[in-house]
Amino acid sequence: MEFWFNPSVSTAAGDRTSIELETAQRFRNDPRNDTWFVRGWIKRDDARGNSWGVGIEQRWNGPDQREVRLLQQVGYELGPIDLRTRVEQRFVSTDPQTGWRVRQRIGASIPLGESDNSWSLTADAELFVTLRSSDRDGQTGVTGLRTFVGFEREFGRYEVSLGYLRQQDVRDTAPDRIGNAPFIGVAVNF
Repeated sequence: MEFWFNPSVSTAAGDRTSIELETAQRFRNDPRNDTWFVRGWIKRDDARGNSWGVGIEQRWNGPDQREVRLLQQVGYELGPIDLRTRVEQRFVSTDPQTGWRVRQRIGASIPLGESDNSWSLTADAELFVTLRSSDRDGQTGVTGLRTFVGFEREFGRYEVSLGYLRQQDVRDTAPDRIGNAPFIGVAVNF
């Protein structure tokens, strides 16, 4: 069992451009395996409502591993379905080469009330596809699946997400590793 906390803040930097600072703390049964990261984004919405973004992330995985990620993503909609495609370049301190990964997320929200400020039921699934592992002998192909089911609501400038998150690491040479976590996300928009 794990506990994930994901606060973030964002502000407008123009009529369709925003800047976001996101952090996450992932507390695990063994504190030596906890993960912390901070991520900076610049995002821009196009005329069709798609959201394009570039970012950089610094990650601390336990006491010994550091990682820097370069991030590019686009968020888009197909009717009631929300999609996000992200490409990552991963520089891991304990591995010899740059890793490349694509993450595809699909999700939907259902309002639970009539007003814009009511809670919504939300669910999404994200598939992780490793194109090149940061370890020379590392696995490629489908390497993970993350699913989330929960509730979201806006309170003025604040958006709160509460729910259950399941992380499955798909491994070729061992049984899949599965982590379950209650999830709390708080976003503040300035």
